[in-house]
Amino acid sequence: MPVARGPAHSRAMSTKSREYLYGHSIRFSAEKAKLARQEADKLACEAWNMRMLGYKGPAQPSPTLGDALNAGYSYLEVRCLGCDTHQTVALDIVRRPKTTPVHELERYMRCKDCSQVRGYAYKRSHLVALRVGKITASDPPSTWWPDERLEENSETRFDLRASGDQCNRCGG
Repeated sequence: MPVARGPAHSRAMSTKSREYLYGHSIRFSAEKAKLARQEADKLACEAWNMRMLGYKGPAQPSPTLGDALNAGYSYLEVRCLGCDTHQTVALDIVRRPKTTPVHELERYMRCKDCSQVRGYAYKRSHLVALRVGKITASDPPSTWWPDERLEENSETRFDLRASGDQCNRCGG
């Protein structure tokens, strides 16, 4: 018996009818995927911020520049280790590929004030966190460091012990 060869349908479907039948579901799926990527990027950036603010690092692994921008984080907060100032860097003007991890920017950061005082590029900085906006009076620098809170509470304790008084808790 001869086997019939050729298209299964006698009439091929046109592009316009495919668009009509499947176009809405394709656009809807693409929009859902875009929102899911945005939510995943936001969660990754929030997790990195928590790790940086809670433990002061490690900065690796970090989200990429594209992930941070997609999640709505437009700025990176950086602290100079020389003069202890906090600055924000706009991520959308950084001349690096969007696939560059945020932690790789640390080696390129330099403090303008410290560099002018020392006469050379002072590249001692620490990444603090990703931010939605710049540092302003109403949105101050991030200070959620456990060590800073401990230092504030323990200064009086160390001052008392240095003056010869005993610690009330341990008697030492």
